[in-house]
Amino acid sequence: MNLFDAHSIVTDLGLLGILGLLFAETGLLIGLAFPGDSLLFIAGVAASGTGAALLNGNQLPVAPLFIGAPIAAITGSFVGRWIGAKYGRKLFNRPDARFFTQARVVQTEKWLGKYGIGKALVLARFIPFVRTLINPMVGIINVPNKAFIFWNILGAIIWTDTILLLGYLLGEKIKGSIDTYLLPIIGLIIFLSLLPIVFEVLRERKRK
Repeated sequence: MNLFDAHSIVTDLGLLGILGLLFAETGLLIGLAFPGDSLLFIAGVAASGTGAALLNGNQLPVAPLFIGAPIAAITGSFVGRWIGAKYGRKLFNRPDARFFTQARVVQTEKWLGKYGIGKALVLARFIPFVRTLINPMVGIINVPNKAFIFWNILGAIIWTDTILLLGYLLGEKIKGSIDTYLLPIIGLIIFLSLLPIVFEVLRERKRK
């Protein structure tokens, strides 16, 4: 079982594993490396009519998945905000590691400054690394509770259920081996999710 591989998480850990990984990705710094977008997409496929083929005879329950996923993401974000408020800047002064780097911290700070709290919290859900770091950052700068609660809930629902639905709808239409479709689609999802970061890096270089 590989915690960094979405297919492995879905097939080996099932619904509870998916919800646990979503919580960790949005609430804990170890979640920086977890495959949130591709995990949601494959989970959506696994809840569809072809889910049994993906899970060796088992199928993810639709309602618990579509309800539980946003709840896990919302709860994780609250934990991430609490960690930021509790431990403050010390948390973000740690040296670079494999996935945690100061460059990603700076990128997240710029993200908040550029888009403001509401738009930043919603858009960050779709950006790897940013969706993990933005919650403790929000705790550090002490964003008002009402604003955070509203945008956190809205962003979590849009992110999780949109990608789950895309996977579910595709799963309903797939005929034959689903493995033929999964790899290129997951690659496309990862590519699209990284585009905003690439654009920001290019913009920054142009300014300099």
